[in-house]
Amino acid sequence: MLGKALMRQWTEDEITGLGSAQADIRSPDQIDKAVADNPEWIVLSAAYTDVDGCETNPMLAAAVNTQGAVNVAKAAANSRAKLLFISTDYVFDGKKNTPYEADDARAPINVYGKSKADAEEKILGLLPDACIVRTSWLFGPGGKCFPDTILKLAANRPEIDVVNDQRGCPTYTFDLADAIIRLCRAGAKGIVHSTNRGVCSWYEFASEIVQQRGLNTIIHPTTSDRFVRPAARPTYSVLSAASLSRYGIKMRNWQETLPDYLRERDKLLQVS
Repeated sequence: MLGKALMRQWTEDEITGLGSAQADIRSPDQIDKAVADNPEWIVLSAAYTDVDGCETNPMLAAAVNTQGAVNVAKAAANSRAKLLFISTDYVFDGKKNTPYEADDARAPINVYGKSKADAEEKILGLLPDACIVRTSWLFGPGGKCFPDTILKLAANRPEIDVVNDQRGCPTYTFDLADAIIRLCRAGAKGIVHSTNRGVCSWYEFASEIVQQRGLNTIIHPTTSDRFVRPAARPTYSVLSAASLSRYGIKMRNWQETLPDYLRERDKLLQVS
């Protein structure tokens, strides 16, 4: 989702977008070939993001999310490219009740979060000037995401139960892409938290999606213990905007992005 948004939004520079078919980040040789033209920036948005899948297949999570990121960081160092790595709110344990700052200690509670936290540490060891952009609750057209799941369920069910005890910041791929472009142009370094503004639970997110779509589906709040899943989720993973604000970047409130998402999703459905 994010790679597609980046390719669409990044119009003023020469950009190359590579999928796993062109450059599997688990293969150092493929990565070296991909950066042979010595790019100014490498934005690594590739990842194994199936949180429950990572829990049941930790070796794949480590191979893609940790070692794959290390492979790209080494290639960036060899080609003297700057690196921007996309990370996650799941590097935190969710035990705070105030927004996480960029310098808060990592304490992942699932395999996915650990694989990304390990990648952060290793990347900064190889490239101290790398930029690590943590984001959360990513959604956008053209990929599996929470709003798409809710809309598909709402098309067939009069009522849906959604957990109300996990809080975070929904982030629209096109808004994140715009922020990433601006960070690259600013020569950003270190850890930056980049999410849309506003905080909600998954229940509140689902309720807003249904309301903005004009559906009559009833959303019921429930608790995480009613939906036991392989990977534990942080109960609170709100990311502070302070590190992003230092670059003069302010993202929209997440509710404001939903009309754009719904419109883009409709366009894709019409094409398909």
